[in-house]
Amino acid sequence: MITPAGTECPHYFEDFHRGRTRQECRLIDKTPRGGTYTPDLCGRCPVPRIYMANACSHMILEARVATGFLGFRRHVEVSAYCTRSLQDVPEPEIGCGQCHLDLPAFETPPEQS
Repeated sequence: MITPAGTECPHYFEDFHRGRTRQECRLIDKTPRGGTYTPDLCGRCPVPRIYMANACSHMILEARVATGFLGFRRHVEVSAYCTRSLQDVPEPEIGCGQCHLDLPAFETPPEQS
């Protein structure tokens, strides 16, 4: 769904049908101690960029609302975990590196005789 910032995000949900005013980030909601979502967080959220750069089905994302100095500048912090390599992913845009090895573009062609 299109976020208030204008990007496509699979975790954003809104419902304005028949007078409802409901906007939520389901990724923040399902993360334990994720924080409180507000629509202004979508402008600086890295999740849409992560999904555009990496479509790995083994990567699980968690998002938390973090605050900056003196509680100002709320932003979204994202952590990732790979269920295939069973390790934390330091750069979710790139991935863990193990799942890329299965793609046909990275296979070595058999030697022709």
